[in-house]
Amino acid sequence: MRCAFHPLRVAAIVVLAFFGAPQAIAETRIGFEAEVAPAVPDAALAAEMFGVPLPVTVERTESPIPGWQVSARDGTTLGRIGSSWEIASSVGYSGRPIDMLVAVDRDARIAAARLMRQSEPILTLGLTESDIVGFVQGFEGIDLRAPEKTDVPRFISRATVSTAVIRDAILRTGRTLALADGGTGSGRIDRLTFEPLDWDALVRIGGVQSATMSMAEAAEIFAGTENAPNPSAAHFLDLHVALLDPPEIGRNLLGERAYSGVMGDLPADRVALFLASRGLYSHRGLDWRNSGVFDRLAVIQNANRYPVTDQGYLRIDDLAIEGAPVFKERSLFRIGGNGFDPTEPFRVEVTASRDAASGPVTATIGVDYALPERFLLPPPPRQVPLWEEMWLRKRPAIIALATMLTVLTGILLFQDSITRRPLLWRRLRLGFLTVTLVWLGWGVNAQLSVVQVVAFLQSLLSGFRWETFLVEPLIFMLWSFVALGLLFWGRGVFCGWLCPFGALQELTNQAAQKLGVKQIAVPFGLHQRLWVIKYTLFIGILAISFYSMKDALILAEVEPFKTAISLRMIRAWPFVAFVLAILAAGLFIERFYCRYLCPLGAALAIPAKLKIFDWLRRRPQCGRECRLCEPKCTVGAIDPLGRINPNECVLCLRCQVIYNDPNTCPTLKRRARSQQATS
Repeated sequence: MRCAFHPLRVAAIVVLAFFGAPQAIAETRIGFEAEVAPAVPDAALAAEMFGVPLPVTVERTESPIPGWQVSARDGTTLGRIGSSWEIASSVGYSGRPIDMLVAVDRDARIAAARLMRQSEPILTLGLTESDIVGFVQGFEGIDLRAPEKTDVPRFISRATVSTAVIRDAILRTGRTLALADGGTGSGRIDRLTFEPLDWDALVRIGGVQSATMSMAEAAEIFAGTENAPNPSAAHFLDLHVALLDPPEIGRNLLGERAYSGVMGDLPADRVALFLASRGLYSHRGLDWRNSGVFDRLAVIQNANRYPVTDQGYLRIDDLAIEGAPVFKERSLFRIGGNGFDPTEPFRVEVTASRDAASGPVTATIGVDYALPERFLLPPPPRQVPLWEEMWLRKRPAIIALATMLTVLTGILLFQDSITRRPLLWRRLRLGFLTVTLVWLGWGVNAQLSVVQVVAFLQSLLSGFRWETFLVEPLIFMLWSFVALGLLFWGRGVFCGWLCPFGALQELTNQAAQKLGVKQIAVPFGLHQRLWVIKYTLFIGILAISFYSMKDALILAEVEPFKTAISLRMIRAWPFVAFVLAILAAGLFIERFYCRYLCPLGAALAIPAKLKIFDWLRRRPQCGRECRLCEPKCTVGAIDPLGRINPNECVLCLRCQVIYNDPNTCPTLKRRARSQQATS
């Protein structure tokens, strides 16, 4: 009698409806991202992160990178704070946002990192939130300019993917903030190398750069204005520009003592700009004495104009370098902040003006300055993506798993030849399951879970990223193989061969049968109705995850994989007792958990309906004249009519051994007797 309720059909309808509405998914995703606002630091948190007393000023900035600029009581910029969700769109293993606030100081160091939001499954499956909080705070002091970040915290065992995502998000956010603030730019200036140079040598290597306007050129521009200059070959303005921060420039120009004084007083977020000029026109003028702004001067970079003020202004009376021209004026200014990068080209302009009857007439003398590579440290090497790093680190395990999957592919492709040799099949079967349990499960923790299915579906809403799944290479390889295997063989590729907990159940049951434990035959009607449990569990976990990922993860504790495989039974006693109860039931009913409770098996059964090939052979006599395979089936996937239910089959090939064994299969025995009689 067939059951009227088909949970598989219901689940298939739900999933197909879900995937059949891409527009709804897109709208949901947009709404989801809009409603998740980045964490906002208040003054108390900002002061704590930078390690300074209150009061501090926290100012929201949108350009060049969204975040918050933090300043001390005296107005000195301490650095920036950014949200990893806003800057790096950090999505965790659960498919939900992980948000950390990252503070970066003026020296491109991570001053602090704080966990503000998370929904990671690992937090409810063996670790506490304090473990993750401690991991995040461990990034304090990381130098973002260092080529090799050897002091970066390592991943937390059993939370590799989650902590890898957190690590990547913090470093990406910190580096973005440092670049936006010029932290890594000014940090690239070589402040150690020194070689004595004279003026001509300094000009030749590009340390000092200049522009000139002659009196003749000025007279042409200002013709008809008041006090127009007389044309001549003399200088109207001969302007020379240099950045003093590199010792080979600043120390040679000013001398060691003056250079040390200037650099010692220079704030961390500023650089020293040197201007020297000669000629009729002054680059300073006189109005700055009243306004505090040198209105004749402007520093321009990437279309941004940086005003030059009298804060930190210093008049230089004499130069220490040999061979320098006799200048009329020598000035030192402090510039920087607001995204200014001294390692990138910028322009210094002096504006001259004269009044005319038609209005003011202006002329601009500009120096395009670029600090030569000689004065810069090598840029940090390209940061290797985290997923690449993980694949390189786990090469031996990747090769071993690839070998294992190749062997399994061979077993499934050549199953007819193997199942004709019962002893060979049995040895391959038990040997492969042992490797699956001991190495794949307990050794490298490559146990797939329904949590990963839910995380994948959630990522479709919150922003799918390959990097999130590539960061755990063995899990990615397994899912890729299982996804392909679903099309060729169905769910049995994983459930029957690659599931460590499934292997544990089968091996313990085989041992129990060897010891004479009597097996319980579940009536097929009851057996079929009990399937409802696992499909209901999967749909329930999936549905609850859209409301509360935390609640869904609690329900996902119905999976014993974490306790039995990942944590190797080192867990609180209720979890261990649950696993032992399942294994005890499995001693009497083979693969009890796989049959009735596994939500992952239910999840895999749904897309397994797309299976292209039917590899398992049956005869017309199966289920009619012979029902020998039915009680021998590992999970009871063969009905009383001899049909194999592909949604339940774990592809153990036990029925194929019977099918091909002339000493066991009644049909083959009868054929053999007929042949003997005719001969």
